[in-house]
Amino acid sequence: MPAKATIPSAEALELNALISYAEQGISSRVIAQSGGGNVTLFAFDEGQELSEHASPYEALVEVIEGTLLITVGGTQVRATSGIIVRIPSNVPHALESPGRSKMVPVMLRGRGT
Repeated sequence: MPAKATIPSAEALELNALISYAEQGISSRVIAQSGGGNVTLFAFDEGQELSEHASPYEALVEVIEGTLLITVGGTQVRATSGIIVRIPSNVPHALESPGRSKMVPVMLRGRGT
């Protein structure tokens, strides 16, 4: 699959400015996508969450605004702006947003997946 991107190349862009909050919801925006994985921005309104799920992708989740409670394999991590959390592939995980928050997960497809 050829790489796809929704942002211009060779420009310095502020991640926070690339996505807006949805009232009582979750916004997402794909920044880049290829056969090897994808980068998607998420904005969570207060009280929003992603229920427990697993993915074939290894994920590196960076919080860019606010606070997220990320549960990975039964262990909860409190992540604030500037913090990165690794989520191994095929491990159940969930996210809670006690207040408004934004994150950018980098999803990496492993060999053979």
